[in-house]
Amino acid sequence: MGYDMMHAMVMNKVGGPLVWTNLPDRDPGPGEIRVKVAACGVCRTDLHVLDGELPDQHVPIIPGHEIVGRVDALGAGVDSLRLGERVGVPWLGHTCGICPYCLGHRENLCDDPLFTGYTRDGGFATSVIADARFAFPLGEVGEDAALAPLLCAGLIGWRSLVMAGEAKRIGLYGFGAAAHIIAQVARWQGRSVYAFTRPGDKAAQDFARSLGAVWAGDSDKASPVPLDAAIIFATVGALVPLALKAIRKGGTVVCAGIHMSDIPGFPYNLLWEERRLISVANLTRQDGLDFLDLAPKVGIVTHTTIYPLRKANEALADLRGGRFEGAAVLVP
Repeated sequence: MGYDMMHAMVMNKVGGPLVWTNLPDRDPGPGEIRVKVAACGVCRTDLHVLDGELPDQHVPIIPGHEIVGRVDALGAGVDSLRLGERVGVPWLGHTCGICPYCLGHRENLCDDPLFTGYTRDGGFATSVIADARFAFPLGEVGEDAALAPLLCAGLIGWRSLVMAGEAKRIGLYGFGAAAHIIAQVARWQGRSVYAFTRPGDKAAQDFARSLGAVWAGDSDKASPVPLDAAIIFATVGALVPLALKAIRKGGTVVCAGIHMSDIPGFPYNLLWEERRLISVANLTRQDGLDFLDLAPKVGIVTHTTIYPLRKANEALADLRGGRFEGAAVLVP
């Protein structure tokens, strides 16, 4: 294999802008594949990486972990995928396979993991190296850019929904990429969705109602009905007491973000009566298999704003400012 050039938007320092960079196009090692990137979603976790809000930050790093592309090189020992196959590469990029969590079918909590776009190079590039075991075959149905948000926003939303249990009335706090996907799943399952947005964000509220939410309003307002569960996608710790106040006895609040601002103190009676407050950490490959099998049956429509790869900084700024509905996607 020869070393052609690839292009990437590289983070060279925490808080700095991503820089358009030419790099040698690496060959995959044993157990790895090389993927030519067709689309990569832009996730709020990318902002956490950029802002240095996650521990053990690696620089330089190529962000991006909602990757759709085609296998163009196979490393030694890879027989589960074929050249030219379309695959998705998610946040969880590698696990050790030997720690108690991996052995206990909880690889999302692995003691020695690698994460795409955070501790190993990701998809804000024309090419990416991935562990073949952590790449999902996507088939040929659907556009690349439409599938990209499913690889994190969809997967984390799905794991959060599962952890919310059999809730019939479910509140979604923060109506961005993940919520707009999982709202469609929840409605398909026959649940009632209540959308809580940034105060005064009428566009997001209209967007939520267009996707079947029975109610949409400001996140600092009381819920119109007692909820069975709430999922907090927004990274605002102050929403936790509000969500606990909104759920019924025995209800569940799921914190879906990898990072959240500090949770303010709240009275015990908000948690009493067997309410549960739990967090979602990463995902497992089984989450991916389950969700990607379900998504075509639901008929999920992702609402995407497309940016050329070179405009990754603009896409991140627009995400930070809430200047689009749904998800942003970079295309080379």
